[in-house]
Amino acid sequence: MRIGELAKLANISPETVRYYERFGLLSKPNRTDNNYRDYDKTHLDQLQFIRNCRAVDITLEEVKRLSHFRDRPNLACQEINVLLDDHIAKVDSQIRELQTLVDTMRELRACCDSPRTAGDCGVLARLSKHAKAPRAR
Repeated sequence: MRIGELAKLANISPETVRYYERFGLLSKPNRTDNNYRDYDKTHLDQLQFIRNCRAVDITLEEVKRLSHFRDRPNLACQEINVLLDDHIAKVDSQIRELQTLVDTMRELRACCDSPRTAGDCGVLARLSKHAKAPRAR
């Protein structure tokens, strides 16, 4: 199948297919007599794997590592588990950082609990109070 058909079946753009191919995530397709790329079901399966990985925020480098194991089913999967454990730890850290951000935003929002003019806005006053002016040289 041609790249447009593959992209449509995988629900991605042809540019993304080319990018994944250049990045080494997609195996090189055969070429037709007129030098068009000729993709098959294997390429569609690879793209689905990549999309499933990206859906859980796995980086392209991590996808490349996981693909290595996917293509070699007899290898031990300990490294896969380590990769996912590291990824889970990163996501847990991001969640903590986002929770801190939400808490800070709620504190900031509480600074202006009634309608006022912008000149009397507690949010603007608090943001201005926390801003640091650049040092004079």
